[in-house]
Amino acid sequence: MTSTTLIAPSAKALLDWYDRHHRDLPWRVSPPMAARGIKADPYRVWLSEVMLQQTTVQAVKPYFANFLARWPTVKDLAAAPSEDVMAAWAGLGYYARARNLKKCAEAVAAGHAGIFPDTEEGLKSLPGIGDYTAAAVAAIAFNRQAAVMDGNVERVVSRLYAIATPVPAGKPLMKHKVALLTPADRPGDFAQAMMDLGATICTPKRPACSLCPFRDACEALRVHDPEKFPVKAAKKDKPVRVGAAFIAVTADGEILLKKRVESGLLGGMTEVPTTGWTARIDGATGTDAAPFAADWQASGTVTHVFTHFELRLSIYRVAIADPIEINDGWWEPVTNLEAQALPTIMKKAIAAAIPLAFKSAKER
Repeated sequence: MTSTTLIAPSAKALLDWYDRHHRDLPWRVSPPMAARGIKADPYRVWLSEVMLQQTTVQAVKPYFANFLARWPTVKDLAAAPSEDVMAAWAGLGYYARARNLKKCAEAVAAGHAGIFPDTEEGLKSLPGIGDYTAAAVAAIAFNRQAAVMDGNVERVVSRLYAIATPVPAGKPLMKHKVALLTPADRPGDFAQAMMDLGATICTPKRPACSLCPFRDACEALRVHDPEKFPVKAAKKDKPVRVGAAFIAVTADGEILLKKRVESGLLGGMTEVPTTGWTARIDGATGTDAAPFAADWQASGTVTHVFTHFELRLSIYRVAIADPIEINDGWWEPVTNLEAQALPTIMKKAIAAAIPLAFKSAKER
C-alpha cells in the first residue's frame, strides 16, 4: 500500500527492477550481455520495433527469426526482391510497414553505406520511420536520451501521474513526463524497462501494483483506481464495407492469383480476384464482377476487421478444367500458397472455398 504522500518517481528504481526482471527477447541486449561489452545492433532494434507496432511480442518472434535468417543485415534486406519481403511479412498485418521496411533498408544501404543514422532527426529522415521508431532506435541502439512512447509506456506514465486527458489528446503530456523521467545514463534500458513494466506488471487489467518499482510514486494507485488509466476517448463504430472474392481452381490444382497495386491498402500484396472496395466505398457482391464467365458457386462470407472499417466478402468458387489466360493474373499451385504474399483476408477467402488450401487453418 502507498502512503498519502507520494515520493518522486525514480528512474534508478525502475532500472534496478529491470536488471533483475527484464524479459529475454531475441532482438534485445540484456543487462548481463551489456556488462560483457555487447552492444545493440541497430538493424535488429529497427527491425523488431517496426514489427512490434500493432503486434504482440509472441506473434513477432517467428517473423523476426525468419527475417534474420534470410536477411542478416540491412544490406541483405535492401537487395532482396520486394515480393520475397512481402511474402515473409504476410500474416503480420499493416502491410504498409513491410513496404516502408524495404524502402528504409534500401535508403540505409544506398545513402548511408548500410549504417543507420544515430540521432532521432537522422532516423526520421528515413522512409517509414516516425517519432516512435526514431526515439526507440536512438535510445536502444545509440544510447540517446530519447523519450520512447509505446502503448505499454503510455499506460505506465498515465497511471504514474494520473493523467486524465483521454488519449490521443493526452499523449503530448505523457511524452513530456517520459522525457523528464528518462535518464541520460542508460536511456535505452530505461525505455525497455518501461515497456517491460507495462507488459508484465502494469497490465491493462489487474495490475500487480505490489510488485511495481513505482508503487510509492504512483498517483493512480494512491487513489486506488489504476485501471481507469489511460483514459480512452469514446470509440466510434467502424463502418462496414462489402465486396466479393473469386476463387478459381483448375483440375491440376492451380488457383488464380493477382498482385494488388503498390499503393493503398494491402499494396503490393498477392490476392485472389476481388471487386473494388476501400475504407469508403463498397464493392459488388455478385458474380457479375467475376474475372471471367463461369458457373461460380457461392461459398459463404468472410469478415475481416481493418483499422478503420470492417470488410465482409462474399466468396465464390469455380472449378475449371484448364487455366484461362488472364492479363493481370497468374495460376499458382494450391500447394505453393504458403509461400505467397497473401494477407490474412485473402487466406480467409481461399480457406472458405478450399478448406484444405493451407497446412493450418489457424491464423498466425
